[in-house]
Amino acid sequence: MEVKTPVPQVPPPVWREFKDLQEWERYHQERPQDDKHSTALTEIAETVHQFPGGWIVTASVDKVLNWARKSSIWPVTFGLACCAIEMMATFASRFDVERFGMVPWASPRHADLMIVSGTVTIKMAPMLRRIYGQMADPKWVVSMGSCANSGGPFRHGYHVVKGVDRVVPVDVYVPGCPPTPDALMYGLLLLQEQVAEFHQTGSRPRPTPPGD
Repeated sequence: MEVKTPVPQVPPPVWREFKDLQEWERYHQERPQDDKHSTALTEIAETVHQFPGGWIVTASVDKVLNWARKSSIWPVTFGLACCAIEMMATFASRFDVERFGMVPWASPRHADLMIVSGTVTIKMAPMLRRIYGQMADPKWVVSMGSCANSGGPFRHGYHVVKGVDRVVPVDVYVPGCPPTPDALMYGLLLLQEQVAEFHQTGSRPRPTPPGD
């Protein structure tokens, strides 16, 4: 008489006991198989011609240059206070702003973006203005954090500038104390839209003029 060996029951994977991983398995989104190509080419291409030997893409020089300028904004390496830590975190591997073409550059003469991250003191304002004057045109300024925007909790101090717009014109304000890397990334995306509009129309949104 043949004896059947009972089949041992395999316990469920241990990771299924963790709520976070259960939610990931339930809610995570998968990229469609047909979404493998960037839309950058379609944005700059005028027409696409197919020939027996391959493809030819025609585009105007202005479109290519404008796309390149929008996608290669170089911020000058410049930090003032605690918001600079959040700015460094934004450019680190977890968020990786360099995938937008933004590369921090130590020379202001090769940079076109200044991210004012932190408290601007009256003693520091002339140096900040000097760095801004050395940057290449057209140049852009992002004010990051409450201290740079309006003086923050130190606004009533005798040594603090009540907003960096009194020293240099500002294009994008990022609120927060300090702003998270996500907030800074959103501000940089808004700046990219302004850069694209500027190179298409020749005019930018009127910046806040420097005050006293």
